[in-house]
Amino acid sequence: MKKILILLPIVLISFSFIASISATLNVMVITDPTGEDANGAAGGSMSFAQNMFQSTFLMSKENQFVVLSGGEGDSNNRLRAIVDSISQLENGATVSVGTGVASGYIGIRLMVGGPSIGAAVGGSFDAYLITVEDDDSIKITPYSGGLAVLPPGEKGAIIHLRNSVGNPQHGTATQVRRETALNIGRMIRDGYSATVIVGEVFKEVAEDSGEKYGGGAVNLVTGISTGAMFTPEEINTTGYPMDEPYVKVCPNDGWSAGYPSAENYEACPIDGSKFKVVYAYDALIDAITVTQDSVSVSIYGSETPGLSETTSEVVKASVKKYGYDVNAIADSINKGIRNGLLVGVNYVEPKNLNVKAESKAVGVYYTPLSDGRTSPPWNLPISSFVLNILGSIQTAIGIILVLLVVFRSRLLQSFQKR
Repeated sequence: MKKILILLPIVLISFSFIASISATLNVMVITDPTGEDANGAAGGSMSFAQNMFQSTFLMSKENQFVVLSGGEGDSNNRLRAIVDSISQLENGATVSVGTGVASGYIGIRLMVGGPSIGAAVGGSFDAYLITVEDDDSIKITPYSGGLAVLPPGEKGAIIHLRNSVGNPQHGTATQVRRETALNIGRMIRDGYSATVIVGEVFKEVAEDSGEKYGGGAVNLVTGISTGAMFTPEEINTTGYPMDEPYVKVCPNDGWSAGYPSAENYEACPIDGSKFKVVYAYDALIDAITVTQDSVSVSIYGSETPGLSETTSEVVKASVKKYGYDVNAIADSINKGIRNGLLVGVNYVEPKNLNVKAESKAVGVYYTPLSDGRTSPPWNLPISSFVLNILGSIQTAIGIILVLLVVFRSRLLQSFQKR
């Protein structure tokens, strides 16, 4: 925690140049308070506002908690509140204490939760607390400011929602917050997992209230998150709209194209098959939900745009077809490189992959190409010595042809004299 406090002044100076923002949707869902279900607890944030990377989530995989932030207060105060909350939680504080610190900062909101510690929201907020009892009865309680707590051991959720200034659908938050809270309760009662519920919440809130820009979400049990999938690439801009198509995927070989470039393709360029169009809220569910066939893919060594997403789809398609075979995964990636599906990186070898079947994880370590190349040299079954000889022969033939062209008139005259 001391390291966080030391870095805080530097972070605050950096954020002083960024427009003040706030997450307007914070949601925390716990469907399995025992922590046994890998998808039993999840949370996330999104907004109509800019710079959602400031308000998405900070998580502790070791202690299985996440801190969501927002509010209308100053960005510096928000960061101080986050650091204060994390300090409390890492020292064993309850979610009530971890979120209660927000009340010490004007206009700030914190939401904290984990599979075994429950969930809470504190500070400045308009939220519903949802609980589902063992007899399937649903209780929805409104709160406005102060503190709202979902105790440890209970199934339930907390949703905060306000409208951002400038949102064309301003004024819808109150009704959408209530309707979404009721739907959350029904989904918990009907056995949906927390990760799926969070994705459905993102869809409903994005479509009905306009608070639609990512943001992102996290699986509180496994620590899997959407990372920077939906957050803005540049400061003072909005993230990805969560109710719009996110990627087109070829179901056969994993070829994919993200929007807006995906609009240029009508069919898979590899085999001509029909694309599967994945909306952002479904991509969110896929990213944080652990399934029998799910694969967590991590990319290292290159930040080429689109490389991470496309590699992930290629690896998933390979695992689905061949299992966690390191040689098959390497061959699939190299096929993608040869086809121009993956650009800017060299071919990989099995030693460049970290495959862990037991945890359904694959790490890919790329070597970027130099001199701005987009594809590596051809890997021909001919030695460089033979190629040099062929090159020399080609050069000699070229010189002879040039001489024939230059001296053709002399050669013709000589031939005619004979």
